[in-house]
Amino acid sequence: MANEFPIEQVRERFPALKREDNGKQVVYFDGPGGTQMVDYALESMYRYIKNGMANLHGTFNTSADTDALLDQARETVADLLGCQANEVAFGANMTTHAFAIARSLAGFINEGDEIIVTELDHRANVDPWISMARDRGAVIKFIKLDCDNFSLRLEELEEIITQKTKLVAVGMSSNVTGTVTDLMRVINRAKEVGAWAVVDAVHGVPHLAIDFQELGCDILLCSAYKFFGPHVGIAVIRENLFEKLPVYKLNPAPGEIPYKLETGTQNHEGIAGVIGAIRFIEELGFGESRRERMLSGMHAIDEYELELAAEVEAFLRSIPEVTLYRNKSGRKTPTFAFTVDGHHSRDVTAWLAENYNMCVADGDFYASTMAEVLKVYPTGGWVRIGLAPYNTKEEIQQFKEGLTAYIAQHQENMV
Repeated sequence: MANEFPIEQVRERFPALKREDNGKQVVYFDGPGGTQMVDYALESMYRYIKNGMANLHGTFNTSADTDALLDQARETVADLLGCQANEVAFGANMTTHAFAIARSLAGFINEGDEIIVTELDHRANVDPWISMARDRGAVIKFIKLDCDNFSLRLEELEEIITQKTKLVAVGMSSNVTGTVTDLMRVINRAKEVGAWAVVDAVHGVPHLAIDFQELGCDILLCSAYKFFGPHVGIAVIRENLFEKLPVYKLNPAPGEIPYKLETGTQNHEGIAGVIGAIRFIEELGFGESRRERMLSGMHAIDEYELELAAEVEAFLRSIPEVTLYRNKSGRKTPTFAFTVDGHHSRDVTAWLAENYNMCVADGDFYASTMAEVLKVYPTGGWVRIGLAPYNTKEEIQQFKEGLTAYIAQHQENMV
């Protein structure tokens, strides 16, 4: 499939790919921490700024244009995520949204209620709900990590999610191991006991087609800078919950959805960039409706990334000195976490950056519970390589050469 993917045209859409350091082209393998921005997003932001910025709900044209921009952005996001436009709220980032929503939901939580989080997730989908639980005297329970396949022990859901459960927070996909969780299984169990289901889709949206209505969750959170856009957080909240959600806001600010969650003046130029980022996805697909084209575009991205990922996975599993934290079966995103025996992870990434101009990250990536359970802190956490649709087979080959050279050189030094 990779030969059918328009990789050269895709790469032309990302100006940052032209960057060179010390005469060598930079290779971006840090997509899980934030992708590079597509030119459509840059152009949309510049167009809005150039044509005159304004605040909302005025009688003059630049204000009316800004109102229309936000309406267009909500409709565009709704088509991407399969929700209603009035269920889409913008904000600073996923973490800020999660804390604000948790504070709003706190009034519905009573002492002794149960809040469920997971050992696999980024702490942005853990700590807001833990903070809410502690403030209200609720019980915190974790869905445990299966250390053999780096996924959740979903066979324990019946015991963990009970009639006392009020909220279940789960990630769509791990930003470390790439594990894609069986969300429907978790959400359906939450619905059986009348609990709210919150999905962290930050690492899912860049790689997987999403249908909010089909999932049946109550809240879905993501960030545009993970899918080729600027730093803008997106919250999708089911209309019937959003309507009754009490929010902390200024008294004169709008009280209707989705505006009531958007405290203060929003990042209008950033929201313009969200439209451009999603346009890139749409143009990779085909179909009669925009939603169909977006789904098709995501399918094209997914197929291309999976082919590249298979090569990376086979390589990492072939190296005796590498421990790969990745399930051998099941759905995964093209994100790889590993350690190199006897080496601090930062030494590995620094060497790859210095010698191969590679943007490869290291650390716990805020999945700190999993890092503790898997005992990777003594080596500085993981090395993480994450693929995006602008990466190439040639770059994969460079990574293979680079890591092989690192291991060989340091083995010689140890002799």
